[in-house]
Amino acid sequence: MSVPAYHRVLLKLSGEALMGDQGFGVDPGVAAQIATEVAEIQRLGVQTAIVIGGGNFFRGVQASVIGMDRATADYMGMLATVINALALQDALEKQDVVTRVLTAIEMRAVAEPFIRRRAVRHLEKGRVVVFAAGTGNPYFTTDTAAALRAMEIRADVIMKATKVDGIYSADPLVEPNARRYEKISYLQVLEQGLKVMDATAISLCMDNHLPIIVFDLRKRGNMRRAVMGDHIGSMVQA
Repeated sequence: MSVPAYHRVLLKLSGEALMGDQGFGVDPGVAAQIATEVAEIQRLGVQTAIVIGGGNFFRGVQASVIGMDRATADYMGMLATVINALALQDALEKQDVVTRVLTAIEMRAVAEPFIRRRAVRHLEKGRVVVFAAGTGNPYFTTDTAAALRAMEIRADVIMKATKVDGIYSADPLVEPNARRYEKISYLQVLEQGLKVMDATAISLCMDNHLPIIVFDLRKRGNMRRAVMGDHIGSMVQA
C-alpha cells in the first residue's frame, strides 16, 4: 500500500461547498459526500484539520457594503461558520470519524474553545478537527484563518477545495481560453491578483514555506489523490 505524501493536512472549504445546488444553507447529501472523502484520507493515517467558511448563510463583507457595521457583520459571518462546522461534524460522525469542533469565539455548549495544544493533541489521537469562527477577529477572512491555523498545527500543506480543477489566469467559467497553471509561485499569485486565497493568506504561506494545493472538490477521489501526492489541480509554492 502506498504511503501518503502528507502526514498532516489542513482542508479549506467554502461555506458554498456545503449548499450544493441549493441557493442557501446546507445540503445534507453534499455534507455526507465531503465527509466520506475526509473519512477516506483519515483512514489512510493522514491527520486532518478543516477550516470552513460561512458564505452559504452570511457574508460579512457583502453586508458591510450595504451599510452594516463591518465588525458586526464579520462576527455574524463567524457564527455562520460554526453552523457549518456542526453540520460537517454530524456528517463525519455518521462515517464513524471522531470529530471535534474548535471555535475562536467561545460557545462551550456546542464546541470547544480553540487552544493550539489541544487541537494538536486531537489530531495526534486520530480525530478530525474542524476550526470554526475564523480567527475570532473581524476584518480577517477564513482564508487567512486557514493559513494561520495551518501554521499553528504545523500542517504539511493547505488543500483548498474549489469548483474548478486548479488555478487559472482568469475565471474559466467566463473565459474559456484561460490558462491553467499546474505550478505557480506565491509571488505570481500576488502579482497577477489571482483569486486563490486572499493576499494576507498567501503572504503567510509564502513567509512560512507552506504549499497550497487547489483542487476540484466535486470530482470523487480528488482529496485522496491529493494527499497521496498525485498531480491534480494546481500547486502554489516558492
